[in-house]
Amino acid sequence: MRLDGLDIARFLAFLGMVLVNFRIAAEVSAGGDLASLLTNALEGRAAALFVVLAGIGLGLARATAPLIFRRALFLMALGLLNLTIFEADILHYYGTYFLCALPFLAASARVLWGAAAAITLLALGALIFGNYDQGWDWDTLSYTGFWTLSGYLRHTFYNGWHPVLPWLSFLFIGMALARLDLAAARVQARLAIWGVVAMIAGMIPATLITSGELAPLLGTSPIPPTPFYILSASGSAALMVALCLWAGPMLMRFAPSRAVALAGRQSLTLYLAHILLGMGLLEGLGLLSGVLSPGQIFAYALGFCALCLIYASLWQHVAKRGPLEALMRRVAG
Repeated sequence: MRLDGLDIARFLAFLGMVLVNFRIAAEVSAGGDLASLLTNALEGRAAALFVVLAGIGLGLARATAPLIFRRALFLMALGLLNLTIFEADILHYYGTYFLCALPFLAASARVLWGAAAAITLLALGALIFGNYDQGWDWDTLSYTGFWTLSGYLRHTFYNGWHPVLPWLSFLFIGMALARLDLAAARVQARLAIWGVVAMIAGMIPATLITSGELAPLLGTSPIPPTPFYILSASGSAALMVALCLWAGPMLMRFAPSRAVALAGRQSLTLYLAHILLGMGLLEGLGLLSGVLSPGQIFAYALGFCALCLIYASLWQHVAKRGPLEALMRRVAG
């Protein structure tokens, strides 16, 4: 049985990433308006939801290790190509996450939760004792030396946009959630409660300690990714998954929701489309240098996502899978 709520959640995660990425690409400064506040709230959490959903998909698919290995290489190659035009690419991270997850494909939920906790603690140690700023120019958000072996490994595993330490924990959390009966209402209720508790608990330390050397290690922003960010973002992801699973069967009776689910099944295609087409149009119009207001870029992002829904509704009459999803299936199995 397909869980349509997961497809709905996947598109909502995509929507959040578009709002965040378009604002960053357009160099729009956040203000105190509603558009800025909503985008700020999604920063780091939409991408975390994406990775948790990838973990759930990995756990539910029961795919073989060779198949996961081939798809991981496909995503890494596609991501490295995307990196030449979009430095905040997440696809090559996905491929690396999948490679790291290969020994855990048949692991129990207990082992997966333990692995997620261990990775989070390892990342905390690296954050404390390492040089997290190495390679970064924070004023321009550019990274020096990525295309060297040491720079690539450092960026991918330690201080990049979505480094393996600790973002791999989101994938393991999703794989652990896949061990549950996600179609059961009682499981969805427990997941929602756990999500709210984790989301709030992760934010408490930063409100208690706002200054001093310890404060940066208590934050919930994705850069740098602290254990409290992982806790809070995994909680918000679990809450969103629970809500979408609960509402999915009811929402699928309506055409707009079916379009959302269809678009969610083409997240790979739409992810690259929002870079090549969405950001490409902004660049072509000369709107990537702080020209737009927060409200304008917010409206542009929503309009782009609305077009994605129209595309997905029409594409279902052309092919069963999205173009890139079909290409990955053909190339990687």
